[in-house]
Formats: sequence, structure tokens, C-alpha cells
Amino acid sequence: MRQSLCSSSQGTVRLVNAVFYAHHGVHQEEHKIGGRYEVDVEMSFDFAPAAQSDQLQDTVDYAAVYRLIQEQVTGHRFYLIERLAYQIAQQLLQAFGRLEEVVVTVRKHNPPVGGTCDRAEAVYGCSRKRM
Repeated sequence: MRQSLCSSSQGTVRLVNAVFYAHHGVHQEEHKIGGRYEVDVEMSFDFAPAAQSDQLQDTVDYAAVYRLIQEQVTGHRFYLIERLAYQIAQQLLQAFGRLEEVVVTVRKHNPPVGGTCDRAEAVYGCSRKRM
């Protein structure tokens, strides 16, 4: 492979609109009935190893990322989507050492706000601590 002309190979991979049915919310009805939740994840890391090798082991396995998100969304119950977004980000950084930064968006449709509202979103971004 030809030598890169770039001094940095930081890149971003996004999983967009992963949809799950789960039981989160402040109200008991939300825990009983459940609802639709959508998750976007933006993951930043060095693309150079994957770009040079073209091998899965040199990048982040999107299927493994999806499974981690699914486990967090459907395997737990939270009152706040802010907590859910935070947990997903923390778990991704813990599970995938290659990640340098993650941004997680969690959407909840028809939130109980006392009026018409299409959705509520919580967006949480986190960078890895470097020692």
C-alpha cells in the first residue's frame, strides 16, 4: 500500500438509528408499557491500521458495537435517557480500547411532556482519558 500523505488518520464511524423497544422513563406507565428508542453512535479512532490492512481486527467491529448498545438499551431500565446515553458511551470506551471519542444520541418518541412533542433526545460525548 502507498504511504499516506496525511499526518493524522483520525476518522469517525457512525451507527445511525439503531431501533429498540425498551422500558425506560420517569413514569411507571413507561416502565410497564415501554416504547421505541433510537440510538446513534459516533466513534472516533485512528483509521490507519484498518486502512492499511483492510482487516476487521484493525477496526471496530460494528456488530459487536450494536450488541453492546442493544444490551444496554434492552437489558436495563433507567428513568432518564441521559443515563442511558452515558452508560452506552462508558461501556463502548471500556469495551473497545481503539476508540478515542464517542458521541451517543438516544431518542425517545412521544415523550410525556403534557403536549405534542415528536421526540426527546439526549446527546452525550466523551473522550478517553490519556495518562
